[in-house]
Amino acid sequence: MKIAPSILSADFARLGDEIRAVEEAGADWLHVDVMDGHYVPNITIGPVVVESIRKVTRLPLDVHLMITDPDKYAPEFIKAGADWISVHPETCKDATVTLRMIRQLGAKASIAVNPDIPLEKIEAYFAHIDMILMMTVFPGFAGQAFIADVLPKIAETKRMIGEKRLPILIEADGGIKADNIDRVVQAGAEVIVSGSGIFKTPDYAETIRKMRQSVQGLHSL
Repeated sequence: MKIAPSILSADFARLGDEIRAVEEAGADWLHVDVMDGHYVPNITIGPVVVESIRKVTRLPLDVHLMITDPDKYAPEFIKAGADWISVHPETCKDATVTLRMIRQLGAKASIAVNPDIPLEKIEAYFAHIDMILMMTVFPGFAGQAFIADVLPKIAETKRMIGEKRLPILIEADGGIKADNIDRVVQAGAEVIVSGSGIFKTPDYAETIRKMRQSVQGLHSL
């Protein structure tokens, strides 16, 4: 299991310190939520911030593009230092072309799946991705409540990937904290994004330790 704190919930007035703190606390990746005010109602950060983050950490940067034109902006985020790029297929003119471009530019490609999107709509992209980002909230804002109804979909995704024997990671994002991470991992998630579940706690290292401890001995369904 990899833990990827989402900087959307960090203190932006001291972002460099926050990043160093979660890195020292045992984070595996950093998750960066990019919102444009069009695909989702919120507006967050752009490539210049990713470029700044890249200078202060060696952790993989996992960039989730919640934007209406990923074909235009994905190359800029990769140039800025993104290691992973997740896109929502409904925002792409041709998601297969977008995913291929991401890989050609040297990043890992991922498809983001909202809670109400059936798996049949994304299965065609399996050959072109390195990860599936299963949203356990609807994208747009930090601090939302976890949607447990997504758990069976995560388990079904795990089964489909296993049957096809594809090297695709399953990432889960939204409302995941130390008290429910075990359910998410048991369903099949391998990369866990947590924003307020880490950054809104008083001791990042203790929180990450509790997260890892709660999933010890678990096996996916």
